[in-house]
Amino acid sequence: MTRRRPVRRALVAGAVLLVPACERSVAGTALPGPPPAVPGAPAELEPLLVTEVPSGLPRLPDAEVEPPAGAKTVDDVAGYADDPRREREVLEDYGYRFGWERFWGAGADEVTSVFVFQLHTRGAADAYARDLAANDAEYYRGTVTDDPGMPGGCRLLTVEDPLPAADLPGPAAISWCGHGVFSVSVTAVAPTVERAQAEVRALLPQQLDRLPPG
Repeated sequence: MTRRRPVRRALVAGAVLLVPACERSVAGTALPGPPPAVPGAPAELEPLLVTEVPSGLPRLPDAEVEPPAGAKTVDDVAGYADDPRREREVLEDYGYRFGWERFWGAGADEVTSVFVFQLHTRGAADAYARDLAANDAEYYRGTVTDDPGMPGGCRLLTVEDPLPAADLPGPAAISWCGHGVFSVSVTAVAPTVERAQAEVRALLPQQLDRLPPG
C-alpha cells in the first residue's frame, strides 16, 4: 500500500536570485574531524540525511511514498506543479541542483519528513527556503514565525486545523531553513500541533548538523 505525502506546493512566483577541523553532533553522537564535503551528486547527498527521528516513527521505504521519495531532480520537483514547464524555469532561476527526501510514519495521521535541496549559492538557498515558507503559509493558511526554539534563520509554520483540500491529515509543523547552499525542510504531522512542533524542534538541529556549512 502506497502512502501519499502531504502536498509540497510548488513555487509559482518568479524567482529572484540573491546574489578548520571540528566536532559535529549527530543524533547525540560526536563525529570527529572536518565537516563533510559539499555533495557533487544526489548519491553523495543521501548519506547526509538523518536516518531516525526523535518520535521513533519507523522509516518508510522510498517506494512506499507517492510520488516516491529519495533523489529529486529539477524535473521531479517541477512535476509537482500544475505547470511543470514554468516551474522548471523557476527552479533553474533559483539555481536548484538536486535534492533528497525521506519519510517516517505510522498510520495516516503521524508522518515526519525531511527534505534537503542543494542550490548553487548560499543566497539562492536562503531565498528558496524563505519563498517556500511564504508559499506554504499561503497554501495551508498557517502562521509563520521566527520561533525562538528554532535554529537561527529558520522559519516555523504551524497548521492547527488543516483545510480538507490541503492534503494534511492532521495538525502539522513545517520548518524551512537556509543552511549554506542547502534549503532544508522538516515537516511533522501529529495528533496535536504541540507534538508536531516538538518533533520539528528536536529533529531540525540534528539534520543541520549533518550538513557541510556550504
